[in-house]
Order: sequence, then structure tokens, then C-alpha cells
Amino acid sequence: MPPRPGADRIPEHEASGVDFRVAGPTRTCVGCRSRVPASDLLRFVAVGAGGQLRLQPDPGRRLPGRGAHVHPDPACFAQAERRRAFGRALRLTGVADTGLLAEHIRAVTVPSGTTDDVA
Repeated sequence: MPPRPGADRIPEHEASGVDFRVAGPTRTCVGCRSRVPASDLLRFVAVGAGGQLRLQPDPGRRLPGRGAHVHPDPACFAQAERRRAFGRALRLTGVADTGLLAEHIRAVTVPSGTTDDVA
């Protein structure tokens, strides 16, 4: 029996909320909870053990372990902190130090040639 025309296509009603035009993997930002291409987000992982957990940015996406993603935007970072989303996303039992991740996001978002110091 020959295949039906269009049998290899996903019906429109089943694909609601998914944008198939986006190439590559999509991830969810732990701050704003929006799904965007992974290339638009910053991956981070938890490093350390016990009470010495810290969140380390992974811009190269190569560090081992469970990773999570956040927009490189201070607003998304603050929202994720407020919602305590870092621990849930990484399945951590303790509280992780967010200093390295916050510093990396601040450095990425500050335009070059400007400083945070007030003159």
C-alpha cells in the first residue's frame, strides 16, 4: 500500500506551542521560563560538594554534570534567585553560591568601555 500524502507531517493541532522553524536545540531559561534556542542562553553547572557548592558559568558548554540555562540578563538572573530556581533546576540539596554566575552575567551585559564606578 502506498503511503498517504502528507503522512510524514505533524498535524497543526498537535504542534501547538512548538516552533519547528527554530533550528537546533531549545532550552528553558530558569529565570523567565521562556523556551528559546540554546545558543541564546548561558549554561551553568554546580561545582563542589556539600556546603561548598557554587554555580559556575559554562559559556563553552563543555563542563561535565547537570547543567541549567539562564538568559545572560541581570533581570532573568534576579528572577531565578527570587524563585529559588537554581537548586531545583540542578537538583541540588544545598544552597549554592551564585557569585561567579552573577559576576559573569554582569561582565557580559556591561558594554565595553564602561565601568560600574560612579565618577
